[in-house]
Amino acid sequence: MRRQEIDHILTRMLDSYKRVSDLNISAGKPFQVESDGFLCQVDLTPPFNELTPFQTEIVALNLINRDRRLTEILLDEGSCDLSYQLPGKARFRVNIFSQRGNYCVVLRKLETTIPTLKDLNLPDAFSKMVGEKNGIILVTGATGSGKTTSLAAVLDAINKQKAVHVITLEDPVEFQHSHKMATFNQRELGCDFDTFASGLRAALRQAPKVILVGEMRDRATVEIGLSAAETGHLVMSTLHTVNAGQTINRILGMFSIEEENQIRIRLADTVRWIVCQRLLPRVGGGRVAAFEVMGTNLRVQDSILHGESEGKTFYEIIEAGEAFGMMTFDRHIIELYEKGVITEETAMAYASRRGVVGRGVDRVKSARGEKTTDIEELEVDSDYGHKQPELN
Repeated sequence: MRRQEIDHILTRMLDSYKRVSDLNISAGKPFQVESDGFLCQVDLTPPFNELTPFQTEIVALNLINRDRRLTEILLDEGSCDLSYQLPGKARFRVNIFSQRGNYCVVLRKLETTIPTLKDLNLPDAFSKMVGEKNGIILVTGATGSGKTTSLAAVLDAINKQKAVHVITLEDPVEFQHSHKMATFNQRELGCDFDTFASGLRAALRQAPKVILVGEMRDRATVEIGLSAAETGHLVMSTLHTVNAGQTINRILGMFSIEEENQIRIRLADTVRWIVCQRLLPRVGGGRVAAFEVMGTNLRVQDSILHGESEGKTFYEIIEAGEAFGMMTFDRHIIELYEKGVITEETAMAYASRRGVVGRGVDRVKSARGEKTTDIEELEVDSDYGHKQPELN
């Protein structure tokens, strides 16, 4: 199979459905794409009803394109990351991995146009992030939840408003930022630096004001990121966590017990915002983002320093901090339901605390004049509490 044939197949896969986000090439299955969060079969001519291990390996090797470094990583570690460009069509972030001795490929489609904060309808807190001078901003969530897209919108706003030097460390480079007011230098793992820790260490000598780290993968990266934030840089990064509390605990878990107290002090001083996001099925097709937003204040710093306790959980702090731009997932989910963007079933399925969302949904339904229960024929028991006659 030649490069031109693979490009043709990838083009057909992209055009097969609307809102395609990922291309999936796995042995034992046909060519598949993910559209609106679901895998769908792609019909080609001639048909590929079941890809063979040989066919998936040929695709993988063509994408690697005889790159010795990537080949060694794939053989040593069982998977490798790279970028791939379909000329005139799209760019992809590619992961090739071994599964029971066979090679599989997943290609994530990268958007070519950088969205704005307004385009994405992001919470007001993202506009405040643009004005931060130093510290750490973390955007967290599951793979494919739009973390990189949200950060790209923040960086684009900085690019339009500030004459500063911005360095990004990515794996691979996803959104390509042009020079506007800011000066952008985007470095790719493998091509321009070997590890996030070494790339971040070098960035401190490159006079940036803003540093984007693609992912806080290990202890060394977190430690240097904290040092960068403490020395006046604004550091942005991502983590695969589901809420603010888990984000703090994940970072603390990278260090030993003896170091925990010192790391808590450093985090309390440097964390500016932690944003967690999830993608929910939208009514009528597509997906919509729901956010949890936690900014820094004295209560947040106290909980980072001493840990969560009754009445001082991050959830309760965020709930009480709505006036300062904070937002719980549950509040945002109720808002989306109220606007008719998601269904009641979706709201309950993605809730952090079902009781809170359930009460919010009932309030919305009552305001609309809808029933809040399926129980029928309720009536007052007029005899309740009355003394019953004694039996002889």
